[in-house]
Order: sequence, then structure tokens, then C-alpha cells
Amino acid sequence: MQLYYAPRTISVAVAIALEESGLEYEAIRLDFAAGEQTKPAYQQINPKGRVPALAVDGGILTETGALLEYVAAQAPEAGLVPDGPVMAGRMREVMYYLATTMHVNHAHKLRGHRWADKKSSWDDMTAKVAETMTASCDYIVSNGLRGPFVLGDRFSLADAYLYIVCSWLEGDGVDVADFPKIVAFRDAMEARASVQAVRAAGML
Repeated sequence: MQLYYAPRTISVAVAIALEESGLEYEAIRLDFAAGEQTKPAYQQINPKGRVPALAVDGGILTETGALLEYVAAQAPEAGLVPDGPVMAGRMREVMYYLATTMHVNHAHKLRGHRWADKKSSWDDMTAKVAETMTASCDYIVSNGLRGPFVLGDRFSLADAYLYIVCSWLEGDGVDVADFPKIVAFRDAMEARASVQAVRAAGML
């Protein structure tokens, strides 16, 4: 497998899952500052011009949640998805919230052009980010983290996803001191060999 990623982006969640799975993969770094994601070579891999993208035997897969689920399916022995439907549903509930709400809140800071044409609109979106990301943290603390990890004491795909989103909080203007549960979650993730491996590889 080949994972196309950019440092500190959500694509690193897939790298964490791959490390947890024990599957072999090659990490291919894209230089977003140089606009490499917009060049024809990468557009042929992912026409959306975004990361992650994962090259597998059957072709190219995109979208973080889909890639995380693929990794888990390839290494069921790693237990990245719980067996019970309720717990699996809770895991996906958090993942879909991150994809549809919290990541979008974050994207409003630098990606306002996706939703509006006027710079004044972009400025309004940027000004709102600290508020919306703080509200998302309130939700995660109250409804997302059921222990040290999303599902309590056990690690799942949702934790890889949430960890990367939570790594953006200071840059988004969130006072993380107000969220000791999130700080403890990040500390627990930092202690995992998977996170240490991607950090050592310069992904974080």
C-alpha cells in the first residue's frame, strides 16, 4: 500500500491506523506549500486534490473514514473496530461527527474559498473558528470520550481520527486548558507506539 499524505493533516490518522494494524505501507509525502496536490501527477491519483489517498491492489481509495475502515478490514486481528454493533456504531458516530462538523469548522480558517467568494466572508469564517472548535470540544468531552479513549479503555479507529483533529486546537484558538479530558486523551495517544512512529517519521 502507498499512503499519500501531508504533514499534520487528517491523512496522518490513516498512518496511525496503519501503524496500529501492523500492515506494511509506503508513505508518500505531498508538499502542500508548493501546491503539489494541485499538480497533474497527483490529480490523476486523487482528482479532489486532497489527502489522504491510499493506493491498494484494487485501485485508489480516498476519504479518511473509508481508508480507516479499509485498514481495519485488512487487519481484523488488530481489533481497530469493536465487534458489537452498538460500540461500533458509537465509534462511527464520533468519526462522522469529526468528518462532517469538527473538521469543517477547522477548515473555515484557511479554506473559506470553498464556501464563499468574498474575502469579507472568509474573514468572518476565520473569526468564527475559535468559537465553533470550542463548541466541538464541548461536544467531544460530553458525548465523544467515554474514558481515556472514545470507547473507554480500548483504542479504535475513532481515536486516530480524533487525535489529529485535536492536534489543531491551539492553532484554532482553543484554550485547551479548559478541556483536561482532551489533554489527557492526547497524552494517552502520545504514549502509543503508533503515534511515536509517525512523529519520528516527520508526519506530525
